[in-house]
Amino acid sequence: MRIARFSTGGDPAFGIVELAADGGKYPDTVSTLTGDPISMPVQLTGERHELDVARLLAPVIPRSKVVGVGRNYAAHAAEMGHEAPASPLLFFKPNTSVIGPEEPIIYPDPVSELAYEGELALVIGRICRDIPAERVDEVIFGYTVANDVTARDLQRTDDQWARAKGYDTFCPLGPWITTHQSVEEMGDVMITTTVDGQQRQHDSSSLMLHGIVELVVYISAFTTLLPGDVILTGTPAGVGELLPGHEVSVTVDGIGTLTNTVIRK
Repeated sequence: MRIARFSTGGDPAFGIVELAADGGKYPDTVSTLTGDPISMPVQLTGERHELDVARLLAPVIPRSKVVGVGRNYAAHAAEMGHEAPASPLLFFKPNTSVIGPEEPIIYPDPVSELAYEGELALVIGRICRDIPAERVDEVIFGYTVANDVTARDLQRTDDQWARAKGYDTFCPLGPWITTHQSVEEMGDVMITTTVDGQQRQHDSSSLMLHGIVELVVYISAFTTLLPGDVILTGTPAGVGELLPGHEVSVTVDGIGTLTNTVIRK
């Protein structure tokens, strides 16, 4: 199932996306749900919209946090000049950094080097703490596509990554959340990033140093995860610079494609 958050001019709503039978670029319709399926039981309202008249929004606005994982692919750690970490290297992005598909990534004035980082992300579906490995599947609501936009110059000069990772618009998510895959399935999917149509990243999530199960176990051991919290699982090698006017797209096989354009503030 594909769960989208969308608007047709009124308040945002959640809906079930139904893909076009002909395999077209966009699904045909989105069927409206009552309430928020991440945190409550919902039903179909009977209202259905063609997707080309609906505006897709970020599929989730985390209630409390986005947890990022740094250097979770050995080749990416190497290209950044670092050793691969022995345990997950974590950071937080504020929920105010989240935007949806086709929303602009704003290039801030103080930044001189902006970078894309295409990633697989998972969405937590229930309150949880100290989750054992065998129960990780139970607490994941689904999966989405992320771009961990980073001010690389600030990342180098600051002692921590709050500014480099936390600007408004630095966490595009979308186009929707898929809920039908298992942890095992998402442990081997291709992640591809293009800039203006040119491929920059193309690797499998199987290359993660710390997999989905390990990440949820490790993170939930020190912080309570809430419904709607998002975990960014790290980026493969091939990160690079974004400039105003660039269109960046991240595709995760089995989920979809997230596209955003960079603009000056």
